[in-house]
Amino acid sequence: MRPLDLLSALVLDSGALWGETATDWQRADAAALLDHGPDAPRLHFLTRPRGGSKTTDLAAVALAALVTQAPTRSTSHAFARDRDQAALLLDALGGLVARTGLGGLVDIGSWSVTVRETGARLAVESADAASAYGHLPFLVIADELAQWPTTRGARALWEALVSGLPKRSDSRLAVLTTAGDPAHWSAKVLDAARTSDRWRVSEVRGPLPWADPDDLAEQARLLPASAYARLHLNRWTAAEDRLTSAEDLAACVTLDGPQPHDPRHRYVIGLDLGLKNDRTVLAVCHAEHTSGPPLVVLDRMHVLAGSRERAVSLADIEAVAHEAATTYGAPIRLDPWQAVGLAQRLRARGVAVTEWTFSPVSVGRLAMTLHLLLREHRLALPDDSGLLDELAAVRLRETRPGVYRLDHDAGEHDDRAVALGLAALALTDRAEGRGGITSPIALPRVARTLHDARPSLPTRLMVRAAAREQTPGQRRAGLGLLVLGSANGPERMTRRDRRG
Repeated sequence: MRPLDLLSALVLDSGALWGETATDWQRADAAALLDHGPDAPRLHFLTRPRGGSKTTDLAAVALAALVTQAPTRSTSHAFARDRDQAALLLDALGGLVARTGLGGLVDIGSWSVTVRETGARLAVESADAASAYGHLPFLVIADELAQWPTTRGARALWEALVSGLPKRSDSRLAVLTTAGDPAHWSAKVLDAARTSDRWRVSEVRGPLPWADPDDLAEQARLLPASAYARLHLNRWTAAEDRLTSAEDLAACVTLDGPQPHDPRHRYVIGLDLGLKNDRTVLAVCHAEHTSGPPLVVLDRMHVLAGSRERAVSLADIEAVAHEAATTYGAPIRLDPWQAVGLAQRLRARGVAVTEWTFSPVSVGRLAMTLHLLLREHRLALPDDSGLLDELAAVRLRETRPGVYRLDHDAGEHDDRAVALGLAALALTDRAEGRGGITSPIALPRVARTLHDARPSLPTRLMVRAAAREQTPGQRRAGLGLLVLGSANGPERMTRRDRRG
């Protein structure tokens, strides 16, 4: 039997045959997946909206290929994002076998399907399964790839699957998924597939022809706009809580690499320390002032990664930090809780170190500063894949109303973003301010000016400081203190108050 004939004869749960209900794009995708011609692509990346019969079609194609094409005692693999999704794929395949009366041809096991006559086998597994190195696959199916975890294990599994395909000249890969977040690693796989003649890419835009308009309207009301676009329109869209969009991030990539020291600029270094699980990142930045708000330029970034077995050496961190601070004549901003010893050693070597304590409020300022710089394209970045991938994946999490912090998915990092944010915040903070304390008009005018880094002193402390500077004669004369903006400020005094 030809594989397409068997596929068309499979009975769906509605009682209809697959061949009677399939749309043109379903037929085209299935025919391409089952085409073993010498010029047929062996790699397929298919995307459809939710409800686009992805799992059923994958099960139907896998069953047709297993019965009519798979070599004797060959092994194929179907991977899903988790064990529940893998179970759905196996249930769909088992349902097709039972309804079509193919029970005499195949055996359905707990997590596998085997053709009795040839011994050809399809194993159904989840994306958190053990490494696939050593497999010699005939057919590899990746179901809902855009929903796979972003963990190191899931990526390693994908690499193992792809690298095993060349072992067989007749092997094939089928990816079928609904669109996801552009920051997910599967989006890069799709981007590469679109530009390669070794892949066949099919992207079905939503909404689906059989979707009820009233149901879609209700979905649009219930779901966030990004979720609706991904699930029902099949568009790769970033979630609302992302630090930045792909478009804004791309607009900030304007540098061709590290920038040398320029004596016209004032530099600041942001240092985020991580020894084992996280990375130590040092970001050198300067601000360029034009007629509008400043443009923050990332001149250089150092990343030192450690592991549980071998932590990053503090001596190496100190050496890198000292070299960068000396080269650019820049102070280093860091969290003293993380690196109090490092800060002391750098100060002893002549490096200016400013301490910036992480707190809910300060972390919120860092997150929003970085978010606004990216959104307004006031950040100049190099084309560094590690940095860009991290910035695209970082989230803005609201810890309490109006207070945000940087966050990331499991297996991801935000160390580069934190180091960049530390430097950017130092460069975009307001300069020192001036607060004035003035005596009453009827008495000799005595001006007192306090200088301090932003934010300014509370009013009560300003009054105490000015009072301490009074002479004994002024105190005996009963000199009053007026503080601008306070309850006894000159702008609030009545004529009678001034006379008194």
